[in-house]
Amino acid sequence: MNRNARVAGVLFLVSTGAYMLGSGLLNPILQEPEFLAGLFVDRTRATAGLLLELINAIAVVGIAMLLYPVIQKYNGAFAAGYLSSRIIESALLMLSLIAPILLISLSEDYTSAEASGYSHLQRIADLAVEAHLMLFQLAMIVLSLGSLLLCYVLYRSELVPRWLSVIGFIGYAGLLTSSSLAICGRDTGTILYIPGAIFEMILPLWLLVKGFNLRTETP
Repeated sequence: MNRNARVAGVLFLVSTGAYMLGSGLLNPILQEPEFLAGLFVDRTRATAGLLLELINAIAVVGIAMLLYPVIQKYNGAFAAGYLSSRIIESALLMLSLIAPILLISLSEDYTSAEASGYSHLQRIADLAVEAHLMLFQLAMIVLSLGSLLLCYVLYRSELVPRWLSVIGFIGYAGLLTSSSLAICGRDTGTILYIPGAIFEMILPLWLLVKGFNLRTETP
């Protein structure tokens, strides 16, 4: 089972790295005031960002599949909940990528459209960006709920140190709060993401170096 833990640790790092690089390429383009005018020109960078975010969406399912056989021994229902949440998260993330693909096509049309068609294309583009962001926040809510289940199992089983599980609880509660407020139109900034980011950096390194503490007894 510690082999699963170490491979999951690698996938955690792949997932985090792919998301950070992908969003770092894609988000600045979508946040530009006149993004529709320049997106087609910058389509190579946007496509690279999309592919990296797709890797992240695939990796999160792999993580859950590797962790499931371990944590289901301690709480089968929560293990199933965690696995299901990451599958739903992955599906939402993949759906969110449809919007940037559509935007690249719209940008091509925008560059060749007459001035009278600009506002129509811009309205469609704004809706696509909003859908992209909404689906991402929904994915983060699902991730938070499922990962709180994971942290509970880790805390009770002591498969990893309890202080690490506590950081996870705080981090995913913060992410849940931030994403829920974002859907309601309230921007909390990045402060609530910090504990979760710390957990998702420490946990994979712990799994790679130490693995799970499998000497704990199954209740």
